[in-house]
Amino acid sequence: MIQYTGYLAIHKFEAELERELEIRGLTVALKKDRLYLVEGQHPPLIWAQMTAFEMEFESVTSINDAARKLKARGRNWGLFTVGSHRRAELIQSELPKLNTKPILFRHPLPTTPMGFWTLWEPDQILMTTKTSSPFALGEMDFQEDKVMPPSRAYLKLWEFFTVYAPEAIHGGTSIDVGSCPGGWTWVLRTLEFDKIISVDKAPIEKRIMDMGRIDFRKESAFGLDPNDFAEIDWFCSDIICYPERLLNLVKRFRDSGKVKNFVCTIKYQSETDWEQTLKFLEIPNSRIVHLHHNKHEVTWFLKGDQQ
Repeated sequence: MIQYTGYLAIHKFEAELERELEIRGLTVALKKDRLYLVEGQHPPLIWAQMTAFEMEFESVTSINDAARKLKARGRNWGLFTVGSHRRAELIQSELPKLNTKPILFRHPLPTTPMGFWTLWEPDQILMTTKTSSPFALGEMDFQEDKVMPPSRAYLKLWEFFTVYAPEAIHGGTSIDVGSCPGGWTWVLRTLEFDKIISVDKAPIEKRIMDMGRIDFRKESAFGLDPNDFAEIDWFCSDIICYPERLLNLVKRFRDSGKVKNFVCTIKYQSETDWEQTLKFLEIPNSRIVHLHHNKHEVTWFLKGDQQ
């Protein structure tokens, strides 16, 4: 039986996924809507909202038969419809209900595998219990703080520390470059760092500064000299700049040997800068992901335990 790797493109960023598939030399065997199927087993891609592994087709004779076959494989199923929408929804209604409540920051991730399926034809389902996310279709929502954060940019850092760096932080120093208005600095302050260095030419919100333990430096992030700092546990950046400029800044701090971990947003202008994006990936053991809370941007990170 032929198995496929399924890539669910991010809404409005289908062109980015198609370009990434081309760059990786992957040929699309089948496609419907935002779902791209490639024969064989392949790794997750940056511009896939979710990657589904070892996908298989199976014939079904009825709604009940489809639900029975899905339940025989696993408990949790995320549905993405590509046709026969009402029939697919009726099948989904026969499956165990999913918990769709917003989660808390750094809440332990679900441990039960999240499957993915679609009704490819009225009498044929495509399914797998192996996906890249513990959340249905890779979508996650937080129980947001509507008071303290000065913008919704903080959700990106919440997602990163919840999904990709859930390990506890005890003490140490973090730096937030390009920090105005202060959303990422606020997140770092709520963690267990001894010191947060916040850098921007514009001030951060007063209510964030008033939390204490924040060393605000009114200067350009690109003028920073790594030699002016002691050891930095987390180098964080959500700064608006061209990817090449961010890459040079990251390399300067990485080459200094003073930074243990990095998490940075790579922001794009009118088009995705693939040349610079791939240069970020040349940094050994680093990764790039498109977070659920990213827009036309991606998140690059490098963890000390992987260097």
